[in-house]
Amino acid sequence: MEVINYPNKTEWNTILERPTIDTEELEGVVSQVFNEIKIDGDKALKKYTWLYDKIKVDDLLVSEEEMEEAESLVGEDLKNALAIAAKNVEKFHAAQFQESDKIETSKGVNCWRKSTPIERVGLYVPGGSAPLFSTVLMLGIPAKIAGCKEIVLCTPPGEDGKIDPAILYASKLVGVDRVFKVGGIQAIGGMAFGTESIPNVYKIFGPGNQYVTAAKQRVNKLGVAIDMPAGPSEVLVLADKSADPEFIAADLLSQAEHGADSQVVLVTWMPELVARVQEAVEKQLQDLSRKEVAALALKNSKIIVMNSLEEALELSNEYAPEHLIVSVENEDTCVNKITNAGSVFLGNYTPESAGDYASGTNHTLPTNGFAKSYSGVNLESFMKSISFQKISENGLLELGPVIEVMARAEQLDAHCNAVSVRLQKLKKQS
Repeated sequence: MEVINYPNKTEWNTILERPTIDTEELEGVVSQVFNEIKIDGDKALKKYTWLYDKIKVDDLLVSEEEMEEAESLVGEDLKNALAIAAKNVEKFHAAQFQESDKIETSKGVNCWRKSTPIERVGLYVPGGSAPLFSTVLMLGIPAKIAGCKEIVLCTPPGEDGKIDPAILYASKLVGVDRVFKVGGIQAIGGMAFGTESIPNVYKIFGPGNQYVTAAKQRVNKLGVAIDMPAGPSEVLVLADKSADPEFIAADLLSQAEHGADSQVVLVTWMPELVARVQEAVEKQLQDLSRKEVAALALKNSKIIVMNSLEEALELSNEYAPEHLIVSVENEDTCVNKITNAGSVFLGNYTPESAGDYASGTNHTLPTNGFAKSYSGVNLESFMKSISFQKISENGLLELGPVIEVMARAEQLDAHCNAVSVRLQKLKKQS
């Protein structure tokens, strides 16, 4: 990890850059794949699954037999763990539901909102070398609570052409309707445009690499909603002398092992902490099954020494991390000063892994600085609000003249007339 000491504020944008690949290359690949999906449907999905993953898929839909087989292959310990995690995720997200009260904005003018589920949603779950069955819980559970009528899930098959059993078991546990063996750009395109097998959905959810993120952003421009830009994983740790170097190292590595394009950052104002964390990172790295991947991510990662906690918080808000871990003595003093972060983990005994799996909060979060303007996935992500209003005769008599004045000022005569004809009738009746 690169160590940067007391950077000038003019340098912050440079040192906080995320690892990226050529966007022109990304857009070109996405366009090509999407164009073929629109024309060839399933054939294109199978072609690109072979081209990118070297996996031949005959039937994209996971069969009922495959679902039953997966259930028998998942151990009881994992089933029990998934049940507890699912309960916590359900409890946290169910509490987020809020129905709007009727508000009388003026006498006789009542307005309210009704929340309705998005009818058909598509969930993307990363797979391959690290099948993220936990993402199934994070997306499927709030979708069910919201009342989405149809929930489809796409995830890349493994080398054997099958979906990881834990992903299939979790899909059944949360009530996903159909699971398809397809990943990457082609999965996003399939859910956006629809094919012979995959229905087109109204909104797409889920994290992924830069190709998946680029594909989601493209379909969003084409009229299909997405949860947020959620690309390669990242974490920023704020730490002082009260932090445990071994804990810090473990948290940094927990995100570094996601992928070579992940980024982890330690920000401290205690220079004596740097060497101790570096030593712990090197020691723990050797024991990881994905140490080669984590080592590549560490090349993109940084330890930044600042002058004070206040300056460190300012830097963190500028970075807007997906995950923010606050390991400081007086964590409560930091909470109100945190303005940009996907999800925050307070204290030495709150590892980021808790949010990834079982504490109840959602782990599908904005990356690449999008935490400045996006929230993580929540119950409302799977819903939309419809506004209603009801105006009584007396209410229109009172508010109508206001509308007429405003409509005339905007030179929209028909808008004005829609009120005027009603007012004239009411005056005749009185």
